Amino acid sequence: MKRTTKVALITSGGDCQGLNAAIRGVGKSLIQRLGNVEIYGMYDGYRGLIEGDYKFMQPKDFSGILTEGGTILGTSRQNYIPGRDIVDAEGNSVIPSMLQTYNRLNLDCLVIMGGNGTQKSAKLISDAGMNVVTLPKTIDNDIWGTDTTFGFQSAVDIATNVIDYIHSTASSHSRIFVVELMGRDAGWLTLNAGIGSGADVILIPEIPYDLEKVAELIEERKKHGRSFSIVACAEGAVSVDDVKLDEEASRRKRENSRHSTVSYEIADKLEKLTGQETRVTVPGHYQRGGPPCPYDRVLATQFGVAAADLIINRQYGRMVAIQGGEIVSIPLEDAASKTKFLPVDHPMIQVARRMGISLGD
Repeated sequence: MKRTTKVALITSGGDCQGLNAAIRGVGKSLIQRLGNVEIYGMYDGYRGLIEGDYKFMQPKDFSGILTEGGTILGTSRQNYIPGRDIVDAEGNSVIPSMLQTYNRLNLDCLVIMGGNGTQKSAKLISDAGMNVVTLPKTIDNDIWGTDTTFGFQSAVDIATNVIDYIHSTASSHSRIFVVELMGRDAGWLTLNAGIGSGADVILIPEIPYDLEKVAELIEERKKHGRSFSIVACAEGAVSVDDVKLDEEASRRKRENSRHSTVSYEIADKLEKLTGQETRVTVPGHYQRGGPPCPYDRVLATQFGVAAADLIINRQYGRMVAIQGGEIVSIPLEDAASKTKFLPVDHPMIQVARRMGISLGD
């Protein structure tokens, strides 16, 4: 009798569009090709694996979810000590509890879908003796080793749409609008949405900004009859002065600031520099929500099928990726060891500059 393959699915960290499409891709592909397979869905990310809280998934569970946002399994964030451990609120390691659930279910593999932090924690789980295959999901597109993550394009579409709608009100009132987009460490989302929406200024974490230069561009626009300006600002954007601060000084500045986020500080200073009324829009988690765009539905499905390939071929400890249009896999160790920041000489940066968009430098 053919041995039953047993797989558990985990969606970890922040949610994004395409998670259900990826769940569907893995599940339907394994059922279609193996037949004799048991698939467990762990509830709320690693919590389900830690506490043994899961559901046995039936074929019907993978139907009708391609277009749904969020994750049918739920997700959560877990405390992670970089390179060392995954711990609970009291600082106790939860990896032994994970391993206990893994062994009790006699699992062959964990399919873990997550962002940068999840890739790192998945490496620790792999090191602890559990077979792991990961999928790269994040709206930030900052996972090393893959050209694109699923969720990214959907977020770009939403962020672009937000700025599109801001144009008319900015024009009507002759205002500066600062639109704060997600991206704590990397500027991929803000750059693409900024270019796609016709923003006049794009501020990203990789290029420290000088507001004097931003104000100069805005004044130049006014001289040419352009009464409004749009600033697309990543949440992790940093000024040329603040980038020089050490971690402790940066923390104190944040704690003592009267501004809730960087975009409000930028808006306040730009209004003083230009004398022009300035407003802030923060779409926030709106960027993570709603159904995945068609591109992400296809990409997440491709990744899910590729994960099934790795399981069938018993190629564990790898992350599925896309490189040059081809679906590949890379060692999880590589994906977990680096962050994919936006290179300051990236072709899309050059496109922005050649279009006359200010990067704040």
